[in-house]
Amino acid sequence: MAIERIGVIGAGTMGTGIAIASAAHGINVKLLDASSDAIGRAKQTADTFYGRAAEKGRMSADDAAAASARITGAAAMADLGDSELVIEAVFEDFDLKAKVFGDLAPVVDASCLVATNTSCLKVSDLQAQMPAPERFLGLHYFSPAQINPIVEVVKGDGTSDAAFAAAMAFCQATGKDPLPCRDQYGFAINRFFCPYTNEAARALDDGLGTPAEIDAVAKEAIGAAAGPFFVMNIIKPRINLHAIRNLAPLGPFYAPAASMERTGDADANWEIGEAGEIPAERAQAIANRLRAGCFLPTLQELDEGVAEPQVIDHGAREALKLARPPCASMDSLGKDKVAAIIAPALETYGVAVPKALDRVGHLLG
Repeated sequence: MAIERIGVIGAGTMGTGIAIASAAHGINVKLLDASSDAIGRAKQTADTFYGRAAEKGRMSADDAAAASARITGAAAMADLGDSELVIEAVFEDFDLKAKVFGDLAPVVDASCLVATNTSCLKVSDLQAQMPAPERFLGLHYFSPAQINPIVEVVKGDGTSDAAFAAAMAFCQATGKDPLPCRDQYGFAINRFFCPYTNEAARALDDGLGTPAEIDAVAKEAIGAAAGPFFVMNIIKPRINLHAIRNLAPLGPFYAPAASMERTGDADANWEIGEAGEIPAERAQAIANRLRAGCFLPTLQELDEGVAEPQVIDHGAREALKLARPPCASMDSLGKDKVAAIIAPALETYGVAVPKALDRVGHLLG
């Protein structure tokens, strides 16, 4: 049976985007937030989004008004009781999310699917907060959720096949492109994106280049539409740092760089400036550091069976706009060059050589 009614907990940027994307495809959305002002802002954002879509001919004025009307505010958790799916989109903090699910559990029907929008925490750990883990899974939307097509659909240890299939179908019905993922910190995309941004900060700390120079090299080295420092300023260094810290159980390679901690903890932005001409040798050193930040975690997640190479690259292209996603890049460079690129990180952080390195050159077939 198709899902027609959902609840979204958290009316921040992500929760609002999820509500907008869902309501545009005929879904009735109840939006819950501790702040009534946040719900008001979310409604205004939705009205503006649909209004502009109508102005540009992407939807009719009647459809825009109908979509907007499908988003209503909820005054209390109990108001989500008739939902067929509830998506949690609160701040990326385990204890906060655990409390949300503890409060939600007695409210929803036994048939209701429950999903977390976590970007880096393990779904199975959060799943333990629900009395019926078989109906719990991850739905990780990428920002801006009202536009970005990618959603990682994450099956926790206890998630049933039926719940996973229903979530995949819901994503497709609401115009999204679902990526099936095994449960692991960072899932398929943030598993390498966060270390890539962190490696950019390490390159800065090591004096390899300025933020502007590193951003310029990133555009060439991995085909990024925008460099890592520019992107971090959009998503906010504080939020990026928090996501990196959530990867800590994966080992010391994932520990945040010193400048990443300083900038994120101060809730500041990176000062980027302008890039001049970069000597070829230094540009190559920066490129290899950025590639290592992408390649090593990608090889590790392949070893862990988190996602298939085609899925990882598809998500990298669509969610992050990388023209040269990690698996295709590694295949193009070949095993020997990739081995040389990741070797310094393996030695520095005491990391074992990933078994997937032997597959480089034919990761994509």
